[in-house]
Amino acid sequence: MSELFQKLSDAVVDMDEDLVEELAYRVIEEQEDAFEAIDKGLTKGMDRAGKLFEEQEYFVPELLMCADAMNIGVEILKPHIKVNGLREKHKVVIGVIEGDTHDIGKNLVKLMLETSNFEVIDLGRDVPPQTFIDRAIEEEVEIIMISSLMTTTMDAMADVVTNLREQGMKDRFKVVVGGGPISQGFADKIGADGYSKDAANAVRLCQKIVGEVV
Repeated sequence: MSELFQKLSDAVVDMDEDLVEELAYRVIEEQEDAFEAIDKGLTKGMDRAGKLFEEQEYFVPELLMCADAMNIGVEILKPHIKVNGLREKHKVVIGVIEGDTHDIGKNLVKLMLETSNFEVIDLGRDVPPQTFIDRAIEEEVEIIMISSLMTTTMDAMADVVTNLREQGMKDRFKVVVGGGPISQGFADKIGADGYSKDAANAVRLCQKIVGEVV
C-alpha cells in the first residue's frame, strides 16, 4: 500500500474530514489510481473503523463520522475512476434486508460494483424479502445482493431464498449475502449462492458469477 493510501485510511479512522479532502485531492494531483485510493485507502479505513466498532472501542457516532469522512473522499475521487466502458454491464440489485437500517456496508459495495462496470439497482434500507425478487424480475438482473448488520434480521434474508425456491426462480438469480453477523456457513445453510465479507470481495465474487474474473 502506498504511503498516501495509508494516510487516507488513517484519516478515515481518525474521523478527519479536512485531511481526507486534502489527501483525496493529492491522489488526483499525483495521478495515483483513484479506484485503488478508494479500495486501499478509504475502504480500508472504514474496515478498520468497523473492527473498532465490533471491539466496542468505537460506537455508532464514531462510526458515522468515519463514514462521513470516507464519503467526502469518495465524492472527490469517484469522477476520476477509470471505467472500462467497452464491456457489457451486468445488473445487480442490492439492499439492506427488512428490519435493518444500517447501510454503510451496502453503500460501499454499491460504489465498488459501479466502478467495476456493474449496473446497480439500489433498493435502500429495510427492504422486504419479496421486494428483492420483484425488482430483480422487473430489472432483469443476474445477481441479488442482501446485506444485514443485525442477527435479528437474518431469518428475513433466508426468506428471499425460500421465496425464490417456492416461486420456481431459484436458478434464475444468484443470491449473495453479506454483513457483520453473516458467514459462509450461514450462506450455505440458507442456500445462498455466495457470501462476501467485504466490498472488494463482493466485486470479485460478482465478477466470478458473471464470468469476468480478473
